[in-house]
Amino acid sequence: MTQDIRAYLITRAVNAAVQAGAEIMRIYKHDDYNVSMKSDSTPITVADRLAHTRIKESLGDTCIPILSEEGREMLYDERRNWEMFWLVDPLDGTVEFIKGNNEFTVNIALIQDGQCVGSVVYVPYYKKMYVAERGRGSHLVTDIEPSDDADYDYGQLSSLWQRLPLSSGERHPRIALSRSHQTPETHERVEALRAVYPEAEIVEQGSSYKFCMLAEGVVDYYLRTSKTYEWDTAAGELVLSEAGGSTLSLEDGLPFRYNKEDLSNPWFECRSCDCRIK
Repeated sequence: MTQDIRAYLITRAVNAAVQAGAEIMRIYKHDDYNVSMKSDSTPITVADRLAHTRIKESLGDTCIPILSEEGREMLYDERRNWEMFWLVDPLDGTVEFIKGNNEFTVNIALIQDGQCVGSVVYVPYYKKMYVAERGRGSHLVTDIEPSDDADYDYGQLSSLWQRLPLSSGERHPRIALSRSHQTPETHERVEALRAVYPEAEIVEQGSSYKFCMLAEGVVDYYLRTSKTYEWDTAAGELVLSEAGGSTLSLEDGLPFRYNKEDLSNPWFECRSCDCRIK
């Protein structure tokens, strides 16, 4: 893939995420979520559905297949030979969205041969856009308003963004945890870390925004010992790795691969570029 093509596709993903953010924020402000439960016992709202539709429409003419959490189920035989596809979570952090605590994101990742090669994570409430390209770094753009007619070009974005990580200064180590999906294994690991780092602070946060906080350098370590899927991690994992951090499976210490037959992830841990926790 040439840089011109990658820049074009990243820009399309940014605009799709901003447009999806507009759909999400309209629902969020009116507090009429129309919540139902999916077959895996996780909630879905009208905002999830509208964001999915907007992203599908926005990325449709790239002629690249889309695998979305809220799209139709695709059997492995249908997608196993995809060389490239969009991996999408239209509204990551639905539980936090329903709770009204602002901790939700739009995740769009471009997957090529089992690796994420480009991604965006949009945080519509905070108007923050994280953009990553494999081998070209990770960046933050602030003050990106949710908009139905977002039409940024690559030059505009690159003139606005800041390279990650940002300087975080001296502070105690900070451990990020999922706000809604902690387990006994999570607590056991945290207690072991606190025995070594008694001054460590716990930061509870929903959605893939935790990857972005690690990429910025405002937290050091993130542990996940409950179920996640590929669309939960792909975009944020590249944002973090291109900022010098890492996401590794607890099972074998290896990086993630995408488009597996089983789309669920192993338990994992993440570290920032200058992680204070070893």
